[in-house]
Amino acid sequence: MNGRAYSLPFKDPTVYTTFDQALSYCYAKGNGWHLMSNAEWAAIALWCKKNNFMPRGNNNYGADISAAYEKGKATYLSGSTVYRVATGSGPVGWAHDNTNEGIFDLNGNIWEWVSGMRLNEGEIQIIENNNAAILNTDHSAGSAAWKAMLQDGTLMAPGTADTLKVDNTTAGDSTATSHDVGGDITINTVVQNQMYIPGGQVDYSYSITTLETVAAAAGVTIPTLLKALGLFPLDASHGGDNFYARNYGERLPVRGGFWAYGSGAGVFALDLYRPRTYSSSSVGFRSAFVSL
Repeated sequence: MNGRAYSLPFKDPTVYTTFDQALSYCYAKGNGWHLMSNAEWAAIALWCKKNNFMPRGNNNYGADISAAYEKGKATYLSGSTVYRVATGSGPVGWAHDNTNEGIFDLNGNIWEWVSGMRLNEGEIQIIENNNAAILNTDHSAGSAAWKAMLQDGTLMAPGTADTLKVDNTTAGDSTATSHDVGGDITINTVVQNQMYIPGGQVDYSYSITTLETVAAAAGVTIPTLLKALGLFPLDASHGGDNFYARNYGERLPVRGGFWAYGSGAGVFALDLYRPRTYSSSSVGFRSAFVSL
């Protein structure tokens, strides 16, 4: 409202918002307010895993795919088919801690932009120390705030040799349509298999796997930081949540899944195949606050 982001219950979530718009709406609220960061989202997801409760949500047209009796209040539908539901309108099982005081809708409803992380030509880049929470932190494509990561977790300038990258087990192709190129996402120090051979800022070939099956390439060590950011599994149990990626062009993250994502949605679901200019009826955001 009035160019500022609000988190209000029983509202249709705001969608058709680009990454940069979402940033500006959150920073417009003042010091401490920001677009929820990937680091913060991952911290909540890991808290849920540690406490043995994975929240459910609107991932099956108004209901949860594993509990069809759990529904939210429809706010966007076509005929009798429900898409979006009102924020916080689901049962307590849709909150991160299974209580009415919890954080709702982290599983499904809409994908949500998160700040402080991106892929750039396959290289994993972050803004260190959750500095994305600092007012007006520069997230532009050429920002000096972006840092790449070595195998020991040391942060370096983008383009430094042997930084961690998203790779694939199958070679890419040159088919100019959006499609799964096959194979599995891996973490490597080089991009051996670019998913779309010509590369560029286009939305064609991608790869998809579950987060829990993402593996390290032979000889590559995964730092704790990458796991803490929800970019690599701790073990083989992360709810079967999906991980999409395109390792060419610049890709900004959305989290959680949406109303039609089924069992692939969840607190660990991650989509790294959209450009910052992407906008749709299934992509929105949420603001967060820290005391600075």
